[in-house]
Amino acid sequence: MLGPAEVRALAERLDLRPTKRLGQNFVHDPNTVRRIVRAAELTADDVVVEVGPGLGSLTLALLPAVAAVHAVEIDPTLATALPETVADRAPTLAGRLTVTTADAMRVRATELAATGAAEPTAIVANLPYNVGVPVLLHLLAELPGVRRGLVMVQAEVAERLAAAPGSRTYGVPSAKLAWFAAARRAGPVPRAVFWPVPNVDSGLLAFTRREPPPGASREEVFAVVDAAFAQRRKALRSALSGWAGSPAAAEQALRAAGIDPLARAERLDIAAFARLAAARLA
Repeated sequence: MLGPAEVRALAERLDLRPTKRLGQNFVHDPNTVRRIVRAAELTADDVVVEVGPGLGSLTLALLPAVAAVHAVEIDPTLATALPETVADRAPTLAGRLTVTTADAMRVRATELAATGAAEPTAIVANLPYNVGVPVLLHLLAELPGVRRGLVMVQAEVAERLAAAPGSRTYGVPSAKLAWFAAARRAGPVPRAVFWPVPNVDSGLLAFTRREPPPGASREEVFAVVDAAFAQRRKALRSALSGWAGSPAAAEQALRAAGIDPLARAERLDIAAFARLAAARLA
């Protein structure tokens, strides 16, 4: 495991200066990474995608618990150093690690498959806070074999992602994640376990894949979600007039989907958005 001294020593050896642009805040507390692995409820057969492994703190905790870890790292220096760190600190587990140097918001399943690694079944990661939501949604869309996961994100982002319809924090991220998975908050993470210390609180989000609602494609459903929340204070009849073509067309689609035209977006669950998209296509 990597403690504060080991993290600083590795960073110094690599001449690394963490950047906000890449969301580089490295966990240096062994107890925290062990807690993350336990909370992820992984099995020995899991193949984990880890986004932004950084200096390898979480990677070293994951490797003994799963069949393989596929790390996706945007920083070429860190991507090159990670296998060396694992070979030095956990030589018997080095064969379980594969590293791809790529932007996690754009990485494709074909890139991961080209390494020879097995199809991923889980995501466990300390996601860069500035792009945590789009990275998670992209990976869930790109990697259908992922059945569950646990990610660390900004605390308020975890709250929004896990929010239920009717909550003040329910919005586009909540609805879009619900298309893929059931999510729940899995606890806070103190600022002191990071280097450098972030100026925001962190939290864990756990999720389990489920079948999406029937009726329309993901692209069609996400289009109505975006339109509805773009004017979330308005009744859906008005908020969706542009999406449907007119207020009358929006009302017709809403009534066909069994939704009150005067309701607001935050009252609709993802199944209702799917019915609405299907009604518009009918």
